[in-house]
Amino acid sequence: MPNLDENLAFAPATELRELIADKEITSTELTELYLSRIESLDGRLNSFLTVTSDIALSQAAKADAATMRGESLGSLHGLPISIKDLQMTKGVRTTGGSLAYKDRVPDANAAYIDKIFDAGAVMLGKTNTPEFGHLGTSDNRLGPPCGNPWNPERTSGGSSGGAGSSLAAGLCALATGGDGGGSIRIPASFNGIYGIKPTQGRVSSYTGTDGAPAANLFSQQGPMSRTVADSAMLLQVMAGYDARDPSSMRAPVPDFNAAVGRGIEDLKLGWSLGWGYAAVDPDVAVAAEAGAKVFEELGCTVDESDIVLDAPFDTWYVLSTASAVAVNGHLPEDQLTWYVNYGLEYGRKLSVVDLGRALGERDRMIQQFWDQFDKFDLLLSPTMATTAFEHEQYPEEIGGEPATCIPWWGYLPHTHPINTIGFTAASVPCGFDRDGMPVGLHIVGKPGNEETVLAASAAFEKARPWADRRPMVS
Repeated sequence: MPNLDENLAFAPATELRELIADKEITSTELTELYLSRIESLDGRLNSFLTVTSDIALSQAAKADAATMRGESLGSLHGLPISIKDLQMTKGVRTTGGSLAYKDRVPDANAAYIDKIFDAGAVMLGKTNTPEFGHLGTSDNRLGPPCGNPWNPERTSGGSSGGAGSSLAAGLCALATGGDGGGSIRIPASFNGIYGIKPTQGRVSSYTGTDGAPAANLFSQQGPMSRTVADSAMLLQVMAGYDARDPSSMRAPVPDFNAAVGRGIEDLKLGWSLGWGYAAVDPDVAVAAEAGAKVFEELGCTVDESDIVLDAPFDTWYVLSTASAVAVNGHLPEDQLTWYVNYGLEYGRKLSVVDLGRALGERDRMIQQFWDQFDKFDLLLSPTMATTAFEHEQYPEEIGGEPATCIPWWGYLPHTHPINTIGFTAASVPCGFDRDGMPVGLHIVGKPGNEETVLAASAAFEKARPWADRRPMVS
């Protein structure tokens, strides 16, 4: 049994790193604590698809040896982290949530995974995800769906659902996620944790292997954590230009750690309940609107945004399913999930005209949001239209109105438009619904301006702290 106080499993990663560096605890002790908690709790959650105990303990031992030798320590030195199973890890099973790849063992790490290891992190395992990330809940054919620690009968969201669940339950200190339609922000909202989707290209999407090129308009890797400062610390490591990724940003990486302490007085914020087109659950609306008003206490102005989106899901789905066909269209139908087959069938029927019009609509949406940023420094909305629902019970009605699109996508009308335009956005916990399920507040920034999103997130966290609240399964 681990020697550490169980409460350390929920301590901020920034504090844990200091404790390791000061030799007050060892990385091995902390790793053993998390591995013990995974063994005892994850049977109720299924947040991990693969647990890498031997690798974790070996990495932790190396971290402890470096500490004892007085070596210069990386910024994630000794911190146990969970890695989303869509992200390639050398020598470790990487399924992509797919039966078709249930035994795949990559020969190389994804680009930013190397950065995380170089910074000293300890890999606990690979977290649950829907097949290829193509669903907003973490259901696949590899095993049971990933449960929510606040109520395991409900979804943890997706596609970084295992990451969100593992963090909320105190099964890791940090987690990596990826966001192609809301996949960091959905589980952040549903599980009551923090997550930020960086600007498209801020973190390299190079998988570790070279193959036929395919457009990546939406998917962006990013950090998830229990505190804002923890995500800033992890993003600082993950971000940066990579010549192997043609869509990678060449701009210098800002000081995300410093942004967490920056003042936000006099910021102009625009609030929208549903981007002018989407229905929202009443409990979510109350909690998120109250969260938006907190910024007035912090010296900001909060005014109504007049943005009105027109069927943004159609644009996102055309472009995302076309990409899915390019990447996974060769796989046999009988090995795939119903939702991947649905998307591939949809994508195969698209014409060049469909793609051209979707790209034109994308340009129009980018212009719409830039028009808002002529007036506001940040935009606010609920992160999700609902709280976490029971497994596979996708809401067909929200707030008494029909969902805005096919039911298994209708509950996330706020997130996929931000992927379509490539801007940055975060989800901060802002309250609970009547069933005790978390609600998230969505903070959207200009492209390249993660600093302001992090600063606003940290100011909100200080005004309305959330990290001390623990779910049922913890």
